[in-house]
Amino acid sequence: MKQRLVQLSLGLTTVGLTLGLALLLSCASGQERRPDVIFVPTPQPVVERMLELAKVTKADVVYDLGCGDGRIVVTAAKKYGCKAVGFDIDPVRVKESLENVRKNGVEDLVKIEQKDIFTLDLSGASVITLYLLTSLNEKLVPQLQKMKPGSRIVSHSFEIPGYEPDKVERVNADGFERTVYLYTIPLRKKSQQE
Repeated sequence: MKQRLVQLSLGLTTVGLTLGLALLLSCASGQERRPDVIFVPTPQPVVERMLELAKVTKADVVYDLGCGDGRIVVTAAKKYGCKAVGFDIDPVRVKESLENVRKNGVEDLVKIEQKDIFTLDLSGASVITLYLLTSLNEKLVPQLQKMKPGSRIVSHSFEIPGYEPDKVERVNADGFERTVYLYTIPLRKKSQQE
């Protein structure tokens, strides 16, 4: 039994190293960039609360960075009648989002674009929604700080490190408590005492 476990462990290690090497080589060879996070959909009650916290109106333009299946931009358009743009680097997610937009009949309000979110000009948005890792939120700060004063950022589960949220709320969804962070531009640095 121990010998079988060792063989299985070595096999898994070899597979992991092979996949890691393949990913490293694809990045080094200039192939298309891969998503930084896996797709985990935001539960609909969290989507609703994120948009409510941001006080979205028809006059807003919502950008969802890493839009996945497009549920946030579709909900924003349907519920508030605002324009919305979803960005994702993964062509599979872009295809899903476009189908979701079509199925919900919001093609006149919602655009989906396959782009690297770290290269975007965010100045056209008045609301940004995020469900990224803390480290990725931090990487976005220079782009976020260029947005118009009063623009809102709502992040599901992950804060923007080093910056004070205007509001933090807990939302129960799918049997779990989720955290939602609201920020306003300009971002306010946390005090050194915290």
